[in-house]
Amino acid sequence: MRGRFITIEGGEGAGKSTMMSRVVLWLEKAGHRVISTREPGGTELAEKLRDILLDNNNISLSGRAELLLLFAARAQHLDELIRPALARGDWVLCDRFTDATWAYQGGGRDLPRQEIATLETLVHGDLQPDLTLLLDLPVEQGMKRAQERGAADRFEQESRLFFERVRKEYLERAMAAPQRFEVIDASGNIDEVWSQIDGVLNDRMGS
Repeated sequence: MRGRFITIEGGEGAGKSTMMSRVVLWLEKAGHRVISTREPGGTELAEKLRDILLDNNNISLSGRAELLLLFAARAQHLDELIRPALARGDWVLCDRFTDATWAYQGGGRDLPRQEIATLETLVHGDLQPDLTLLLDLPVEQGMKRAQERGAADRFEQESRLFFERVRKEYLERAMAAPQRFEVIDASGNIDEVWSQIDGVLNDRMGS
């Protein structure tokens, strides 16, 4: 039996990493073998591409080059890790996936949506997450949380307007695919956010 594919999305400071660890524990307690991974990254090659994408020294990296690097990392991630794991019956939990590309490169960078759609079809076709948890919170709050973590990477240094566009794109995607998305209010404390996610997992994945 094919495993299930769950992604966690959200802007900067949304608390994805904290919730990832809790979701892993929930799924393992439910008896599933879980592969926890991230994008960009997840494989040796994809992690090298991640370093390029996040490096503050690469300020000259164009939007289209950024987009292509992201999908190159994703293609490797899918072929080497995600698809084999799902075929084995493992459950894959991923910190960001293609929705992040739509949000950051489509919304934030305003790259042509048709280019993103073409690459999405080329790289993973009809493979989509079974469930996407979108951790949503006001941009100002998220940026403040991100700043408190320490040195900012290349994306975290973007403007508030950039992240407003990212949030708008995320919410529009969630509205367009309610069968896949669950929007989580991430503005509260850790326990408040987890309570929402726990409820979603019980409703959507409990069986």
